[in-house]
Amino acid sequence: MITSYNLEFCDIDVYEDYAVARIHEGMITTPENLKVFLKLIDIHYKNKPFVYISHRIHSFSINPAIHAESSKIPNLIGIAVVSEDPLQKIQTKVEKVFFKKEFKHFTTIQEALVWKDEIIKKVAD
Repeated sequence: MITSYNLEFCDIDVYEDYAVARIHEGMITTPENLKVFLKLIDIHYKNKPFVYISHRIHSFSINPAIHAESSKIPNLIGIAVVSEDPLQKIQTKVEKVFFKKEFKHFTTIQEALVWKDEIIKKVAD
């Protein structure tokens, strides 16, 4: 891990080519949250492809339209949603409609990391 951030709305662990975020219990994601995330991207992933992993261990609300905005981040090549909750698998299908890049649900971080390596490799080739 490169570094960790404990923000008002989430905790984010930053790695070489991916970030793992855990949104805090009861939060509602907003465009302002995305602006904070964009600043972190600029610091750690400027002009470098990376994957965002949403580790959904808490209950929170997400406006799927945020994914339409995050689709515009040129070096964000994919989003992995990690949750054992079967409802999150359904939610991921809804969110995927708004994100125009790779977007997939996993039950473990390890599965998400394997997928991350695959799509990072595709971009590198």
